[in-house]
Amino acid sequence: MSTPGEYYRSLPPVSKVYGVACLMTTSAYYLQLYNPWNIALFYGKVLKTFQVWRLVTNFFFLGPFSFPFAFRLLMIARYGVLLEKGPFDKRTADFVWMLIFGALSLLVIAAIPFFWDPFLGGSLVFMIVYVWSREFPNARISIYGVVSSKGFYLPWAFLALDLILGNPLKSDIIGMVAGHLYYFLTVLHPLAGGKFIFKTPLWVHKFVAFWGKGTQVNSPVQPDPSAGVAFRGRGYRLNGR
Repeated sequence: MSTPGEYYRSLPPVSKVYGVACLMTTSAYYLQLYNPWNIALFYGKVLKTFQVWRLVTNFFFLGPFSFPFAFRLLMIARYGVLLEKGPFDKRTADFVWMLIFGALSLLVIAAIPFFWDPFLGGSLVFMIVYVWSREFPNARISIYGVVSSKGFYLPWAFLALDLILGNPLKSDIIGMVAGHLYYFLTVLHPLAGGKFIFKTPLWVHKFVAFWGKGTQVNSPVQPDPSAGVAFRGRGYRLNGR
């Protein structure tokens, strides 16, 4: 069995950074280093007082230390890591773009008053779970050793679990909507004969190449020699043609 340090070092870079950022955000909240409402999503404050950081920071607060918080963090450690090591292996820029697209989609959805949520981190995590369920539809999963089903139904199983526990379902649902939109544009539509136009932007490749973590096949940009391990492009089952 690996030690905690070995497990941490084995994690892929993007899931590791996002998970650690969420953990540190909640830890800082418990140390009373900030007021969480100062990082929450309020479009009025974004537009009127230009507090644009709220468009980003709200995704890193998964709530106070609690069972729902631990559950969301485990989702990142489990399904985010499996995605990044599986379908997105050597496609780190594409994985980053998936998260960025998910965040942008959630911000648009949250602009509708009925779907607004001050913290969209839980929805982004649920989007990751939804994409995993579509990439591994036949995987056998077990929830607490009680419920066993195929991976395709995992988001619905988590949705039912939140319903039983009395947790709000809105964040789960809009996360599933964002996940389906991403999967439709990148997989379903092209497989149905539609033109694939949903390519990872060049600026994302440049960002991850400068960051210098992970790998990416057939990169359209040269790695920054000062950034450590280079990205090498993208290899995508659809847009890699």
